[in-house]
Amino acid sequence: MVKVLRARKYGFCSGVRNATLRVKRFAATKKKGAILGQLVHNERVVEEMEQLGIKTVEKLSDVKEPHVIFSAHGVPPSFYEKAKEKGLDVIDATCKFVLDIHKESKKALDRGEHLVFIGDPNHREVTGYTFDLGKDCFHIIQNLGQAEEVDWKKYPAVRIFYQTTLNADEYEEIAKYISEQNPLTHKADTICYATKKNQQAARELATNPEVDLIMVIGGKKSANTKHLYDICKNLKATHLIHGLEDIDPMWLQGVKCVGLTAGASTPDEAVDEVEEYLTSL
Repeated sequence: MVKVLRARKYGFCSGVRNATLRVKRFAATKKKGAILGQLVHNERVVEEMEQLGIKTVEKLSDVKEPHVIFSAHGVPPSFYEKAKEKGLDVIDATCKFVLDIHKESKKALDRGEHLVFIGDPNHREVTGYTFDLGKDCFHIIQNLGQAEEVDWKKYPAVRIFYQTTLNADEYEEIAKYISEQNPLTHKADTICYATKKNQQAARELATNPEVDLIMVIGGKKSANTKHLYDICKNLKATHLIHGLEDIDPMWLQGVKCVGLTAGASTPDEAVDEVEEYLTSL
């Protein structure tokens, strides 16, 4: 038998849990609707929504039903008006932390501050923040090299926001560099608290001497799952899996103890299935 140790904190965050519950309640009404973009970045959850009769579409123009559901990642503010123009009723499943960044970034912009979003420019969350903005009032930065290409001194003040699912520690050198270039730089604490706790717990699990191998369970498009994987792989042999079907038995040769953690959009049953398989060996 392989021993399994779960991370102290892992899996569904409040934003994901609230989003899925909201859609399940909507589905129970038998009304017709579509989700704009994956509700959360987990294929298993997307399939579950499809089984409930709620399909996922990529563009607002693809919504043919009377209701549109905005995903946990949020949308550009203009999309609310566009949905109204199309005659759509909006069910808003946006995460509270994402909504907070929308509010805080607007306040910063009104104060004349230049906005910096540290994150993936192709992620729906970041697109939601920047889609409606003029190109001259913000930057999206992914690495130090990109930060060094910008003249930060020319801005009266700078406000830094992190994509909520990042590992902030990995990006501190970017924030430090910008602050050195422009002393009137301020950081907003925008990393989701559940993401922070999951990352801390993953680090603890990977440094546990009893654990021989780590499996990180999550969606293929999940940014926070990828960051958990990055944290663990730097400390211990680690595999990123979507679920039970991805496990290679060869990984387990000579392994006595496996550590399990999961991204914030990973259902509990996916973790349960992996543990049941491992402990049955």
